[in-house]
Amino acid sequence: LWAGRESDAEQSAPPAPAFHLHAPSHDAPEKFLERVENILQRVSLRRQQARLKISFDDATAAPTMAPPIDAGFIRQHHGLTLGLEVAPLYRQGGQPLPYALRALRRELTQALKRIFYRYSRDCSHYQPRHYHQLGSQALSKALLESDRQLARISERFDLLLHVTPINAAQAWREFEQANFSRTPQFHYRPRSADPALLKRELYQAPLERIKDPTLADLFYAKREELDRQLTLLNDRNTPNFLYGSMQLFGQVDGELLDAADHLIQLAASPPADPAATKLDAHALAAAAQQELDHYRAIDPSLAARVEVRDDITGILVSHGNFLIGSDARVSKERLAASLHHEIGTHALTYHNGKRQPLHQFYAGMAGYEELQEGLAVLAEYLCGGLSRDRLQLLAARVVAVESISSGAGFVDTFERLHEAYGLRPFTAFTVTMRVFRGGGYTKDMIYLRGLMNVIKQITQEENPELLYCGKIALDQLPLLRELRWREVIKPIALKPRYFDTPEARQRLELLKQNPTLAALAGSLS
Repeated sequence: LWAGRESDAEQSAPPAPAFHLHAPSHDAPEKFLERVENILQRVSLRRQQARLKISFDDATAAPTMAPPIDAGFIRQHHGLTLGLEVAPLYRQGGQPLPYALRALRRELTQALKRIFYRYSRDCSHYQPRHYHQLGSQALSKALLESDRQLARISERFDLLLHVTPINAAQAWREFEQANFSRTPQFHYRPRSADPALLKRELYQAPLERIKDPTLADLFYAKREELDRQLTLLNDRNTPNFLYGSMQLFGQVDGELLDAADHLIQLAASPPADPAATKLDAHALAAAAQQELDHYRAIDPSLAARVEVRDDITGILVSHGNFLIGSDARVSKERLAASLHHEIGTHALTYHNGKRQPLHQFYAGMAGYEELQEGLAVLAEYLCGGLSRDRLQLLAARVVAVESISSGAGFVDTFERLHEAYGLRPFTAFTVTMRVFRGGGYTKDMIYLRGLMNVIKQITQEENPELLYCGKIALDQLPLLRELRWREVIKPIALKPRYFDTPEARQRLELLKQNPTLAALAGSLS
């Protein structure tokens, strides 16, 4: 395998990848060479398909260099030598073009693994089940160093905590006293890290030395996400925060907004019994501790803990721990759904990620939050705790994100939710506060979008356990399947307990028959 001369590279824009395959002039296995030709022609770069030339000339080594393996040894062992010359379109003026080099390396690595797989299946006694099995199981020093460094930076700050107001209860009282006419002022905890210093550390991670294309892609994406998150931390409470948040989480498209509008128009669930018991923070903590004890009995290494804190609003999981605001209240009807959402999804995927060989599985890969929240809401449905009211709340969050993205203010967004969509004042305030916190935190749109996408995905998965191997993103599944074939990813330590119930299996089967958000909503009371 060698690079051709740069002057021979195609000069079109964009250039197509080009290969020159050199095969033996005698006794060349035609069927196998046809497979090689088909594989190389499927290599694509910048939407350009590869061009291939084949020569039967025995020139199976780079010009001016000796063959890497003695020809006599090859004949003795009935081997086959091929030479592949690669047009150096990843170079210009003798200097590498990093993005083109990375993309070609990724494509060519996969093509070579397919070629070796076909050779193994057609011409040898070794019969791998999948070409990904031929990938490396070893983790390089540069990879492990980068992994530790990115995870260390991830753990140095918690963006969600830093943009969560610490005076939410007081802000609501003042907003109510002002007859919902004055934008409340929110206060935040001091920033515990300097974004500029963390960015300096971030770009010291030696990602360019990672030779494994699959893992390199995951790490480059994570570095870009951390960069954007640190920018958000720096821009908190400024107009730039909203634009950074939109870069991180995307925008509300027409399909998502239509789905949200449809859900909000659904008839509400039957009104709750006014006498129904609500659990306070300490009762909720006790129930959460029992849930963790159940999982810890299966895997004693589970380190998650429960904390009741005054500086938290509602409930959330941070670094695998279940945090409860001291003023949080949860109805008994919502208890199971809340526990399966927070512990059965967020805490479990953090723990499962901790058991993997790379820190990114628990620190969170790029874009992991959408799948996390989609799985968490799906957990509410599978355990029977999802209601129309809950779906309408998620839809209201989408409307609020669309509202702030369109330039509406806090009071206007509150009025839209309260007057046009009928949300109760405190609920409308909470939704609006979540979206306007920090200057415009648009993450709340991903709950409904994540649910829509995870419904399509999980109904197609024969074994959905890969979704729970850590904090991963849906678009990374092809890469993660490769890592599973290579035995880089280990089997999960814990799976959600509701998966084993007949009710959950029945709901999942119904969803497979019609994997749409509308069908899910129609099945709810």
